[in-house]
Amino acid sequence: MSNDRITETLSRFNRGLVMVLTGNGKGKTTSAMGQALRAVGHGQKVLVIQFMKGKKYGEVLAAEGHLPGITIVQSGLDSFVMRDNPAPVDVELARQGLEMAREALAAGTHDMVILDEINVAVDFKLIPLSDLMDLIRNKPPAVDLILTGRYAPPEVVELADTVSEIQEIRHHYSKGMKERAGIEY
Repeated sequence: MSNDRITETLSRFNRGLVMVLTGNGKGKTTSAMGQALRAVGHGQKVLVIQFMKGKKYGEVLAAEGHLPGITIVQSGLDSFVMRDNPAPVDVELARQGLEMAREALAAGTHDMVILDEINVAVDFKLIPLSDLMDLIRNKPPAVDLILTGRYAPPEVVELADTVSEIQEIRHHYSKGMKERAGIEY
């Protein structure tokens, strides 16, 4: 086998993955953070951009205090976004988050980039689908890219290497239980 064929074969199997975590069940962000923890354990650097989130979730506190290999940036407010009428500030913060992702991918400083709730940001029309598709298609070959959130567009699902749909079977909210630190945030 020629060196060119060996290089081609290795690059095909060692390239960064595009992974999608979607569905109506609980645990999409938690799964992505598990992947981040696994990557950091192998000496990799991870960037997480959280769209539509502005609250200091447990993962943010943990990364700031204990996980220097994970950088989390929140690109949203600590308030709900109106699906059919998002505020201009919500659109602008999502745009800034996507631009930060583009810059990070171009810089090549991270081995894994997680765009948390990006699927929802696209569904809510905060980010054009075409912009997300361009970002996926133009990511550096070595970078793993993880996209989370309900409503993953079919076009994104088609491009992904791995797609997991998390289905809700039961949620404790339906029993009247409130959100808890360490579980929901």
